[in-house]
Amino acid sequence: MKITILSVGKIKEKYFRDAIAEYTKRLGRYCKLSVIEVEDEKTPDKASKTEEERIRQREAERLLKNIKEDAYVITLEIAGKQPDSVELAAKIETLAVQGISHIQFVIGGSLGLHDTICRQADMALSFSNMTFPHQLMRVILLEQIYRAYRIINKEPYHK
Repeated sequence: MKITILSVGKIKEKYFRDAIAEYTKRLGRYCKLSVIEVEDEKTPDKASKTEEERIRQREAERLLKNIKEDAYVITLEIAGKQPDSVELAAKIETLAVQGISHIQFVIGGSLGLHDTICRQADMALSFSNMTFPHQLMRVILLEQIYRAYRIINKEPYHK
């Protein structure tokens, strides 16, 4: 299985980069993982709704260039489904059994994803009703993908 994390913005903090590197290394035995970062737009303080929409649109244009037609696209959205870890593992396993060989997880920028990206998703995934920084979300997502593969392979993992 090929897993792609498609994300807006670069990870600046070393502690996030270190965590991402650790989960990337761990996932290497289960899947082919790639991370694609697209440039984020600078959001001015007190941006108007129109400016925010324009920013999401520009970021969406960059994301769309990297979304593959043959991939199963999962967007990270507050309004998405909130499965537990076992359910997420079951979803990944079911996709593999159905012959899906590529899953793309899409993480938006600080303003979230534009509707054009959300409409292209095969599934919208949420980890909480709370909002998290998109840099931290990448770490959380990678940890959950790793946990999913441990569950799929019936291997122990801390709870």
